[in-house]
Amino acid sequence: MTKILTDFRVIEMGTYITGPAAGMHLADLGADVIKVERPGQGDPFRAFKGGLYSPHFQTYNRNKRSIALDTAKPDDRAVFHDLIRTADVFIQNFRPGVAERLGAGAEELQRINPRLVYCAITGFGQSGPARDRPAYDTVAQAASAYLRLLTPPSSPRVIGPAIADAVTGHYAALGILAALLERSKTGKGRRLDISMLEAMCHFNLDSFTHYFSVGEVMGPLSRPMVSQSYTFACADGKWIAIHLSSPQKFWEGLVAAVERPDLLTDERFAERLNRIKHQQDLIDILTPIFATRTRQEWCDILLEHEVPHSPAYDSNEALEDPQARHLQIAVEATHPTMGPFKTVRPPYNFDGEADLEVLPPPTLDEHGEQIRAELAQRRTA
Repeated sequence: MTKILTDFRVIEMGTYITGPAAGMHLADLGADVIKVERPGQGDPFRAFKGGLYSPHFQTYNRNKRSIALDTAKPDDRAVFHDLIRTADVFIQNFRPGVAERLGAGAEELQRINPRLVYCAITGFGQSGPARDRPAYDTVAQAASAYLRLLTPPSSPRVIGPAIADAVTGHYAALGILAALLERSKTGKGRRLDISMLEAMCHFNLDSFTHYFSVGEVMGPLSRPMVSQSYTFACADGKWIAIHLSSPQKFWEGLVAAVERPDLLTDERFAERLNRIKHQQDLIDILTPIFATRTRQEWCDILLEHEVPHSPAYDSNEALEDPQARHLQIAVEATHPTMGPFKTVRPPYNFDGEADLEVLPPPTLDEHGEQIRAELAQRRTA
């Protein structure tokens, strides 16, 4: 069991995804992450599908402890401030100004604890004409030019998971770790501000670089065409994905796998740049071919010819793959009142060892009494 951040404490006053995701990454690395929630309701994500333990909430709140505090009440604010005195990191993802009204602004908390790394996550930043606009995942994807790379051109609609939320949480955790590294030298904390807009613009760096460098405005098919990526339906209705990239040997392997040697001399496909230009023609040729065999049959054939590929799994299949099972990607635990909990372990392997232990997401205020007792003991020590 590897817990790199065991000696660090994080106070997270996060809701929905960005703040909780940042806290989860630190918790996965071993930090003691204490989630401060509103009494009675908690993180709004708790009730996204009814009750106070929705799968949405579970996704980003494992390995944490929960305490319910109303910082408008003097006694609860005192407990909150006691927590801040013991903390290394504080995370919040409110709109600008909200944390200050809750008594959780950076100036106030770093006055209590100058070593505190304070992370504030917003939609559009702490200043500027859009600072007060409400923002959720789709808004940030759209504002950063990322949404257009995912949306079908002929039938515009939002598809896919909450990428902007998750990505912003990743960047926030990375910035926090950098600030903690600096603090080990200076002894002082930092205020880290990160917005969903800034995070997604950086995540969309390839698109902007193409525009800055050669004036190309990328679309949904730009990368798949250049990388020569394909998805085909097989005879059993299951999908397979292929990514040829640029090495000629992978193209030759695919041609051999589908038993179409004539494609090697077809002017449309003889060179990589021509294959990019005529990708749709190639898709039209290969689609009926892949429909003649099952997904597993094609996987065996493509593996034999060393073509980069994978079954295009659904979530009920992916973790049953022999490699995923070998790596023990799915891990389980049991909550004392909510029962079995299954999730995906952190991806890190330190010194060849993966962390297979996980704590189930907490129920609201599950650790409130325990945390208060710890603080009381600290005051009397």
